[in-house]
Amino acid sequence: MPKKKIVFQPIKFSSLEECLESIPEHELKIVEALRKIIFNCIPDVEEKLSYNAPFYKRKGNICFIWPGSIPWGKTKEGVQLGFSKGYLLSDDGYLEKGNRKQVFWKTFYSVKEIDTDKVSALLYEAVLLDH
Repeated sequence: MPKKKIVFQPIKFSSLEECLESIPEHELKIVEALRKIIFNCIPDVEEKLSYNAPFYKRKGNICFIWPGSIPWGKTKEGVQLGFSKGYLLSDDGYLEKGNRKQVFWKTFYSVKEIDTDKVSALLYEAVLLDH
């Protein structure tokens, strides 16, 4: 009897643009604001799709943006900015960690909630850890 293939993600985006086009407008505004901060802080960052969400890397993964509208994530509302090595960042409780040991994140529900200085500082620190 053939094995039944398990489908992890019901959607497979062919490009980052296709992913962004699928995001509802209220989340897209947050995503675009976070992308702008990331590119301002890390001009040489590579943006790629991983798990059908935008991930940002240089030598290794630095961070990711996970909109709540992506159905296979744990985020159901808002947009998460996650840090791949969040456990190494000095974040004074700003980041959420849930029950995760390595990846920490901040969930934003509006553009107004984004503290550009705080996010930028975390991004600069994350780049220093990317060796």
